[in-house]
Amino acid sequence: MVAAVRGAHFVRAAERTLAVLRAFAPDRPEMTLTEVAEASGLDRAGARRLLLTLIDLGYVHHDGRQYALTPQVLEFGYAYLSSRSLPQIAEPHLRRLTGELREMTAVGVLDGDEVRYVAQVPGPKLLSVSIPVGTRFPAHATSMGKVLLAAMPPEHLDARLRAMELGRITPHTITTREGLLAELAKVRRQGFVISDDELEPGLRGVAAPVRGADGRVVAAVNVSLDARGATEEVVRNEVVPPLVTTAARVEADLRLKPARGS
Repeated sequence: MVAAVRGAHFVRAAERTLAVLRAFAPDRPEMTLTEVAEASGLDRAGARRLLLTLIDLGYVHHDGRQYALTPQVLEFGYAYLSSRSLPQIAEPHLRRLTGELREMTAVGVLDGDEVRYVAQVPGPKLLSVSIPVGTRFPAHATSMGKVLLAAMPPEHLDARLRAMELGRITPHTITTREGLLAELAKVRRQGFVISDDELEPGLRGVAAPVRGADGRVVAAVNVSLDARGATEEVVRNEVVPPLVTTAARVEADLRLKPARGS
């Protein structure tokens, strides 16, 4: 095989870093330093420096013997999905849900400590909520953010919450780590969340998770509506079921996508 021609701009440190990340695979999710070095084609000293750097950045975990990728590497997948496939896949389903509920619907992904809207369909009502694609909100104060935080492994969630600033946006915003952890546990139990008045007074957000082909949560589907327009019981009975169905439809299309490109 002819080696690829590298330009003068080529950064070998980046190549070596990617080699370390690519060394991890489904059949070798955890490896010792020696195994990482062998799989990446690096010497032990070089592999160790890169692994320690990736640990500092949050992309690798070390238990004292073996190294493993953390869920933070999924941020690369989020960026790809949000810029390419996810909005196109989700939009027809959002339109259907908006048509049924006559409320704004959206899909968001976790971007650091914030939720970023990557697709949305405005409601037909004159005074319906409208949030543009690309908008970011603090994850702890939004329904989609709670769904995405709740899906994190406990150790990664703990590190994320310790680093997050749980700022008060309204009098109802949860601003304590203990309070947010209790809320996230509730989200995991019921599989959806209803969030009232935490981001804006009078705004109710309802969200459910969207899982990728590997079963991990990659996004959330949301309905935004006037909190005064219906009781929580009505929302549970009339909004949550079609919302969860929509999330399942998006998941099904995400699972089909690789086959279409094969």
